[in-house]
Amino acid sequence: MIKEERQKHIVDKLYKAHKVTFEELTQELQVSEDTIRRDIDLLNKSGLLTKVRGGAIIRSLNPFTFQDRQNIYSETKHIIAQKAQQLIKAGQTIFMDGGTTICAVAHYFPKDLPLRVVTNNQALVPILRSNEKIELIVLGGYYDRNTETTVGAQTCKDVKNYVADLYFMGVCAFDSQHGITAAVREDGEVKQAMIQASLKSVVLSSKEKLGSTDHFKVCSMNEIDVLITDLLYNDPLLKPYLSRDLEII
Repeated sequence: MIKEERQKHIVDKLYKAHKVTFEELTQELQVSEDTIRRDIDLLNKSGLLTKVRGGAIIRSLNPFTFQDRQNIYSETKHIIAQKAQQLIKAGQTIFMDGGTTICAVAHYFPKDLPLRVVTNNQALVPILRSNEKIELIVLGGYYDRNTETTVGAQTCKDVKNYVADLYFMGVCAFDSQHGITAAVREDGEVKQAMIQASLKSVVLSSKEKLGSTDHFKVCSMNEIDVLITDLLYNDPLLKPYLSRDLEII
């Protein structure tokens, strides 16, 4: 199937289902996920759809982008979120950046545990606002509607006002050789600032993101303390990470 036919298939499916995922398109069209990603990138730039993590949604649903994305890999996110709770202790200051996995972690926070959460993730506000034990600090900066986060120089500057006990980091790509990489430079720069201001950095990564890379270098492996995935500890996909000075949960 030529490129134009693939892209027509993607758009037709999108307008019927309102959302598509890389996984289902790869299976239907019998091409690599990289090919599907390139097609969706082009369609996104053309204004025919809105690219989101894990796939794409119809452009008219853009105001509800975050809610729509919550349904992608939801079981994976819940597994990671529940594993993350064992690291949380009363009185901690916690950095949390963008992404729906981060929001899943927040959903599982104990209601009786006093915490301070410092974040650029605007979607955390409705999740945590009813938890009176949590002091919620929202960082300033430029608001990115697609990711529901603040980014830019002001965000990075504000991060430096704090020292966090934990940093829960949502990732675009995590590779045993190249470390953390990001698809968007501004997102990567916020991650760099939070790593530098944290006592312990915790990467939250689904199996789909392990062994992958993107273009903007965030940090190397030795700057990460903990990796939390949806995999069992003895899964072969984790083998490249076991030899590193890295706690795996």
